[in-house]
Amino acid sequence: MSEEKTIPIILITNDDGITAPGIRNLVEAVRELGQVVVVAPDKPQSGMGHAITIGVPLRLNKVEDMFDGVETWQTSGTPVDCVKLAVDKILHRKPDICLSGINHGANHSINVIYSGTMSAAMEASIESIPSIGFSLLDYRFEADFTAAKFYVHKIVESLLKTKMDKHLLLNVNFPAVPTEEIKGIKICKQAYAKYDEDFDERLDPHGKKYYWLTGEFVNFDKGDDTDVWALQNNYVSVVPVQFDLTNYALKKQLEKNWKINDI
Repeated sequence: MSEEKTIPIILITNDDGITAPGIRNLVEAVRELGQVVVVAPDKPQSGMGHAITIGVPLRLNKVEDMFDGVETWQTSGTPVDCVKLAVDKILHRKPDICLSGINHGANHSINVIYSGTMSAAMEASIESIPSIGFSLLDYRFEADFTAAKFYVHKIVESLLKTKMDKHLLLNVNFPAVPTEEIKGIKICKQAYAKYDEDFDERLDPHGKKYYWLTGEFVNFDKGDDTDVWALQNNYVSVVPVQFDLTNYALKKQLEKNWKINDI
């Protein structure tokens, strides 16, 4: 077996764009664990969810000297497009793991539905590539990623030493506190929480109406086994996620109660 095949290939992407500090910190956290290849959007793509580009040409360009010798590409597409292009056009084989992030801002609870960070990781999981989405609860450009980098390294190093399920998909969030204040890693469930949203109506300089989405985050889940609780109590939250959205309990109930000829 050649040395090349024994070195893990680590695909890195994000939704904040290739110039975001979060992706640079992610590269730095894992670059010594394998052969890192970066394929990221050329501009911020937050909140894109699992969107893909259809009907518009995608651009894919190699970027030199972005991450000190790490092969780096930027695309005009979405985070999901990045994963698709990486698998089909850049990598000579499927990567051993796909890492998405580190996102600037929370991706706990309901955020996983809207997150471009998690959708990129989910796309990799669909492609039978073990994957993790990483997020830091700090939206600031100058956020401190020190603790996040420490735990990213520990998590990825541990997983690369094991035989991972090909559909492994983890949603990992970091509290915005110094490393010494983090109590450890907590395996959680996704909290039942949502945004109480409102569209703020305003007028542009021409007197025409426009709307700005605002809202307040409301947590309905008061359990101590959720990602929201873990983060509020200075734990790194780890939520196992899957792309199969089937409600199996309801499926059994419908199979029992519904008769096709009665509907």
